[in-house]
Amino acid sequence: MKVCLGGTFDPLHKGHKTLLRKAFEVAGPGGSVFIGLTSDTFAKNKGTHTSYEQRKKTIEHFITENNIQIPVTIQPLYDSYGPSIEEDFDAIVVSPETQPTAEEINRRRTNLGKKPLEIIQIPFVLADDRKPISSTRIRNREID
Repeated sequence: MKVCLGGTFDPLHKGHKTLLRKAFEVAGPGGSVFIGLTSDTFAKNKGTHTSYEQRKKTIEHFITENNIQIPVTIQPLYDSYGPSIEEDFDAIVVSPETQPTAEEINRRRTNLGKKPLEIIQIPFVLADDRKPISSTRIRNREID
């Protein structure tokens, strides 16, 4: 199965790792995963100061560390959709926060006569305070 997902991944936290693991699981043997990683310009709008290259290396390290054996492509995202509207993917893995974007992707795909993606939503990963882990909360030092 060809799976896609996207994000800023800064810093790469437990919620992101759960999202990535789910994408690899869904792709399965013989599948592939496309990771859209927000470009430096797009990421600045989201409050990050870590470069695209640094964030890409962190994800590559995670892939190596977890012995992922399926093909993975990491490319910059310049908007919320990347190639997900045009390219031939089977599924998209999202969090509750990004579910609306996946639904919009499917509306646009349908309008173009393309099959909708299977939307696979993982639940939020909670911090010790039982609120969702997020990069913003980490940057604001609410959680570590």
